[in-house]
Amino acid sequence: MSGVEKVQPAFQPSALALILKHTNITTINDFIIVGFPGLPPEYYGPVSALLLLIFLAIVVGNASILAVIIFERTLHKPMYWVIFHLAMTDLTFGIVTIPKVLARYWWNDMITSFGACFTQMYFVHSLAAFNSSVLMIMAFDRFVAIWLPFRYPVLITNKTICVACSLCCTVTFIRMLGLVLHASSLPYCNLNVITQIYCDHLSVTQLGCGENVIYVKFIAFVNSMFSLLGPLTIIIFSYTSVVIATLKMSEKRHKILSTCAPQIFITCIYYVPRCFVYIANNLGLNFSTDARVIITTMYSLIPCAVNPLVYCFKTQDIKEVLIKRFKRRKVCIVFKTDFKHNIS
Repeated sequence: MSGVEKVQPAFQPSALALILKHTNITTINDFIIVGFPGLPPEYYGPVSALLLLIFLAIVVGNASILAVIIFERTLHKPMYWVIFHLAMTDLTFGIVTIPKVLARYWWNDMITSFGACFTQMYFVHSLAAFNSSVLMIMAFDRFVAIWLPFRYPVLITNKTICVACSLCCTVTFIRMLGLVLHASSLPYCNLNVITQIYCDHLSVTQLGCGENVIYVKFIAFVNSMFSLLGPLTIIIFSYTSVVIATLKMSEKRHKILSTCAPQIFITCIYYVPRCFVYIANNLGLNFSTDARVIITTMYSLIPCAVNPLVYCFKTQDIKEVLIKRFKRRKVCIVFKTDFKHNIS
């Protein structure tokens, strides 16, 4: 035996990793948003162009709906204030999510700061939950209109709708603040790559380390079930009651169903994909990363772009207002053209 003892280093890599795993210290300052992970570089242009078109459709479509409802006094009715809140939510969601993924494909800007990522997460989940609440209010409005028609003008007023939407918005944004703060309390040690087009709770928290990750995910799951299934239960009950009551009527059946059809369609394109994803996950159907990102993108962004078309073509009052304004604009253009021709 030699008298000289071999000195061991104070921290070996495995010991350091073990310490980081069990401490509440975040060692990363930013996240990298990959977007569509399996997308070849030669498709960056077409995909970003498609996303730009979706963004323009969301902004122009929903901004037009907001302007029409605000400036057309004949649309100052309870149902159209519900549509107003839906359009405002869709517009904000598009502005919060799409510009960052466009920057990723246009300028290769994939890095987002720690605070910006959690801020985006906060708005993504708050707006989605608020959208669900507004769809519930829309369904309840139709239920009261069909089952309590004489009480409808008293129970459902512009003030009632605005108060209900404001209350749902306030409660939702406060509740989601707790959810996001809970997620931000996790330590994030060495992984910072988000395989998604924006920061959402699932994609971010799976990068967390420490013993509380499972608990944070469970609380988020309970919260999401409450946000989705609670309003969905009321929505299904309301529209089922409306359909049953309508089928018993001998008159105005077509008019009532045509009034409810766009609302049911909007609800379906919001809920059906989300329910499919949750059911598939519970049945053990695993999607590839690319498929998961594409499905999430479709059920997040497509409804925001499609809803204004549904309002315009399936809602009689809005369609009539737009046609009237278009004809008025056309007459003004013809008049100006004739006036200039006569002068010359």
